[in-house]
Amino acid sequence: MSQTTQVDNKKVHFISLGCPKNLVDSEIMAGTLMKDGFEVVSDAAGADTVIVNTCGFIEDSKKESIQRILDMGQLKEQGAIKRLVVAGCLTQRYKNDLVEGLPEADLFVGSGEFQNISKILKSHDQGEAKKTYFNLPTYLQEELTPRVNSQPKHRAYLKISEGCMKRCSFCAIPLIRGNLQSRNLKNVLNEAKLLVAGGVKELVIISHDFTDYGWDLKRKNTAAIESPYELLKVLSEESGAQWIRLLYLYPDGITLEMVQLIKKSRNLVKYFDMPLQHVNNEMLKLMNRKMTRQEIQSVLNNIREEIPEAVIRTQFIVGFPGETEEAFQELLEFIKLNRFDRVGCFKYSPEENTPGGKMENQIDEETKQRRYDAVMSLAQQISLEKHQAMVGQTIEVLVEGYSDETDLLLQGRSSQQAPEIDGYVLINDGQANVGDIVKVKVTESMEYDLIGEIVTEDTSDLRDLLR
Repeated sequence: MSQTTQVDNKKVHFISLGCPKNLVDSEIMAGTLMKDGFEVVSDAAGADTVIVNTCGFIEDSKKESIQRILDMGQLKEQGAIKRLVVAGCLTQRYKNDLVEGLPEADLFVGSGEFQNISKILKSHDQGEAKKTYFNLPTYLQEELTPRVNSQPKHRAYLKISEGCMKRCSFCAIPLIRGNLQSRNLKNVLNEAKLLVAGGVKELVIISHDFTDYGWDLKRKNTAAIESPYELLKVLSEESGAQWIRLLYLYPDGITLEMVQLIKKSRNLVKYFDMPLQHVNNEMLKLMNRKMTRQEIQSVLNNIREEIPEAVIRTQFIVGFPGETEEAFQELLEFIKLNRFDRVGCFKYSPEENTPGGKMENQIDEETKQRRYDAVMSLAQQISLEKHQAMVGQTIEVLVEGYSDETDLLLQGRSSQQAPEIDGYVLINDGQANVGDIVKVKVTESMEYDLIGEIVTEDTSDLRDLLR
């Protein structure tokens, strides 16, 4: 089973692909390894082991994961690294197929075994011949789980659950991540406090659907206090975070009570990330979405009436089987009507073992691309118009450092911009430190970004009078 010779492969580099939930898994692996004496390094060329934490959600993400594995395989062949580990969702989903197709990889670790990464690497160092580690994805982060925040010091993701209880016909997430498992409220709050104590100002709450949080715990114990509303309330009142941002709120769980709590809470940013996917009722039914267009519109109206300044981000899928031209035009008209602040769009890709992948009336790629282009063109036009209307306003901006384009400009985000998925605020006048929250007057606008100058509470009104 094992040899007596022990190899010292202590330097590990991570490549984390896909969503922030996958990134938190990488952070947990890093924390676990560092606790056991491994060193996490920032450059693959300086590592003994590279761990590629893969995404297996849609076709493009699968291709990206495979390409990164192949790239690291070349580094291994050149002798730059000693060991290549493939982990995450793609590994969990395709198991033996991936093992056979990627002989350059030394170890395969599924999403049900990533928490044991330190034991797996140590066993391999000691000569263990076993190459695959798969289990049911039932692991749930605990209060004392080691984790290293890979984000800038002022922000962090806070994962509140694993898995998903929904069964959308286009989605393979339940096959990969399993059913919903919620962390208890005390556990989540304690991690939030720990992150804030370490310098985090912005907590970004992530799950597959925030509005389902706690459902599984209440199913097991009717006395459980966990619910989306209670979690929001407790985090707002007790975490100490200056900004708390919610991602992935399905519209069927957004209650008026929740909207009103966000409205009155200073540190709950007025940002709603709702993946609607479609609005035509026949398409929603085929996608196994549990709402009608009318019900979705009612939720949107509640948000706009209660919080007129709220930013609403959504995502749509075009080219789902059976999407007629009439259904697509209805989607475009819906976007025009609601003028969403942020819009993402996916071209449907058939996924194995999902109902959508087996449906008739699959849409050709040329039609998908045309519909995708139309959605994004409309979304960009609306975004530009909304940004132009912000010129002259003063907004709060969380400074993140120098611009990606030039070190002559500072770069930050307003509460209206989520990290890594939305645009930036470029600051061309004024000084601030990374992590500062400053007042910025918007002077120019672009489709996705804003440009402005730092002002102070004392002088902003005076500047306006002098100009």
